Amino acid sequence: MPELQRLRADHAPAVLAFELANRAYFAASIPDRGDEYFDRFAERHDALLAEQEAGVCVFHLLVAADGSVLGRFNLYDLENGAAVLGYRVAEQAAGRGLATTAVQQLCRTAPTLHGLHTLRAATSHDNAASRQVLTKAGFVPDGPAAPADLGGKPGTWYRRDVRP
Repeated sequence: MPELQRLRADHAPAVLAFELANRAYFAASIPDRGDEYFDRFAERHDALLAEQEAGVCVFHLLVAADGSVLGRFNLYDLENGAAVLGYRVAEQAAGRGLATTAVQQLCRTAPTLHGLHTLRAATSHDNAASRQVLTKAGFVPDGPAAPADLGGKPGTWYRRDVRP
């Protein structure tokens, strides 16, 4: 069974492999990270760990038994008990309920581990799978997302109260 793990320095090779293997798949529904992301991956990974250490964000990986990364589930902009949720799942893992399960787990643990009471997430109108994950995890629509929030695509913000 895959395990949700907090991002660590030693995850870097598996995260890079995940991003490279799924680059075209992700680019079909969200903006591509660009070549610079991959060229400077080690530096970016270290920056994420520093942000996590500072308490600004919390990054999680869904890790398979063989150590490969199946998904990334991140809480950004932790402030005043709220955070923004972002996630991406490998093509090979899509459609198996793994994203929904991981998001539900984050919703259960966010209050006690991170002092959060509200999570928000945005998805484009053309990303039916992401809308389904959020709905199954108890999120409700919370207004329009500006195209600038979603790489130029119109969408919707979703919200969930995660208080115990």
